[in-house]
Amino acid sequence: MKEDFTDFIEVSGLLNYDPDTISKIYKKNPKRLLKRLWQTLIPIFAYIFSVGWDKLTGRLKNEQQARFRARELTNLLVELGPAFVKAGQALSTRPDIIPGILLEELSELQDQLPGFDGNKAMELIEEDLGYKINEIFLEIDKEPISAASLGQVHKAKLKNEEIVAIKVQRPGLREQITLDLYIVRNIALWLKNNIGLIRSDLVALIDELGKRVFEEMDYLNEAANAEKFRDMHKHNKMIAVPKIYKEITSRRVLAMEWIDGTKLTNLEDVKKTGINPDEMIDIGVQCSLEQLLEHGFFHADPHPGNLLALEDGRLCYLDFGMMSEVSRESRSGLIQAVVHLVNKNFDKLSQDFVKLGFLSEEVNLEPIVPAFQDVFINAVEQGVSKMDFKSVTDDMSGVMYKFPFRLPPYYALIIRSLLTLEGIALSVDPSFKILGAAYPYFARRLMEDPDPQLRESLKEMLFDNKKFKWDRLEDLLSNAAKQTNLDLEKLLDEVINLLFSPNGGFLRNEIVEGLTNQIDLLSLKILKSLNNYLPQSIKLNTINENNNLNDLVMYVEPLRNFLEILQKVPGYSIDIFLKRVPRLINEPYTKEMGIKIAKKVTEKGVVRLVKIAAGANI
Repeated sequence: MKEDFTDFIEVSGLLNYDPDTISKIYKKNPKRLLKRLWQTLIPIFAYIFSVGWDKLTGRLKNEQQARFRARELTNLLVELGPAFVKAGQALSTRPDIIPGILLEELSELQDQLPGFDGNKAMELIEEDLGYKINEIFLEIDKEPISAASLGQVHKAKLKNEEIVAIKVQRPGLREQITLDLYIVRNIALWLKNNIGLIRSDLVALIDELGKRVFEEMDYLNEAANAEKFRDMHKHNKMIAVPKIYKEITSRRVLAMEWIDGTKLTNLEDVKKTGINPDEMIDIGVQCSLEQLLEHGFFHADPHPGNLLALEDGRLCYLDFGMMSEVSRESRSGLIQAVVHLVNKNFDKLSQDFVKLGFLSEEVNLEPIVPAFQDVFINAVEQGVSKMDFKSVTDDMSGVMYKFPFRLPPYYALIIRSLLTLEGIALSVDPSFKILGAAYPYFARRLMEDPDPQLRESLKEMLFDNKKFKWDRLEDLLSNAAKQTNLDLEKLLDEVINLLFSPNGGFLRNEIVEGLTNQIDLLSLKILKSLNNYLPQSIKLNTINENNNLNDLVMYVEPLRNFLEILQKVPGYSIDIFLKRVPRLINEPYTKEMGIKIAKKVTEKGVVRLVKIAAGANI
């Protein structure tokens, strides 16, 4: 007899996370709640009692004992089930709540669990899709090829002989998840109301977690995410995304194209296929940055099991249950924060944290600025390419725990994503620095993006007390040139935009002065050449000079500096300048600069005529 896999929670009318509805459901079904309470509260209170005893006796001050208790909590969360594992993972990215040692242990949490019975999986597929197995598949493996906290995957062949991966959700998962969220949320509510030492809103954290887990449990939502991700990367020849078979996908069953590849957990196997793991890592980093800062829709769980190295050199993404979005304002804000970090402007960096939602507007930033300086100054002076992301994150944890920081939901997932990527990369290259790998991308975005906020950030980066910093421009260009998809023409357009912007007046004045001097020297050279043909009686008094004026433009210092830097960029050609001559001629500031040059040249000419009339040497 087949087991009934009807979802108790769905039958109750709950399809999206709603804490009020969950509370009403379990008030009507107290037996389900009491059973789960017995399974969870006994081991939880036993753990709390043991930690409390250690604290009372002073044993918790011993680092070894504190680490033992932190590890014990991690193991307990795994034993308690998926919701507690997810809660532990969420807490592992919340340095504003969790002290350092516990943070380290929670970061080790893995959501890999034993699979459930294959026969039950087959029954669940039939019940959820409404068809017999042999009506959908030519064949299907009953034994799962992999399993995680929410479900497991089976390999199958469709009637048209296409190979697919079938992800099947664990039976009773939604009930266990909602029960656990209900219990944990009420514990958090009690702690919030009764424990004054806990600064952050634990209830909001649980609600955030609940929303994310419900999104992961809805395979129709995951299918939509996968389609959006595919469209986002359809022009990226280095990324592969399996297609979804919508006709055999439901809330608890997901059918996805089968793609053969090597998981990045098996790096030795990756090398055996002839694929360069370093290139895979680079593709993963660049792809993640594009998702985060260009598209604002990113894969928040890029662990090795969700990434496949393909024999053709592409990187394939799997599992789109945990995705997140970042607003355009936050994307620009993150890049601005990098600029202020590189410029060591810790005062503005603290203001960035307010704009990004890490600090409330009422917080006094004065004591936070020197704390930022202590954390970042040594790392910045070593250079962005040498900054250790985990070390900086760990140092920031202390600051965030000390001051009233609150972490926006997107930031927790960003940290999770980047730390996961860095962990994969370190297994390939122990000296890998994800910030160093990411900086060329930031440089290119800063140079190319027309976003007004980033234009201001670029000016802030390149000017120091109204003085143009050519070394910073060279650093930005050299880093941007490391990007294989650098658009040199677009980059030049942005430099021209900078030159002809209201804030580009200083640069324009330098160019006016340089061109004025060169035109004056050219006119002087012509005058001296004509003087050679005059009768001796009326010849002017001249000073012989070796003036080589073959290239008027190259003697104008700002243009010379820029050209010397640009010539080092791969793909440089003089043609990219010639194409822009019409635009330069039609710029409003060009006419203004021409009038200034003509006025200054005339003034210099008049002064020279006065000198000639007085009999002075020229």
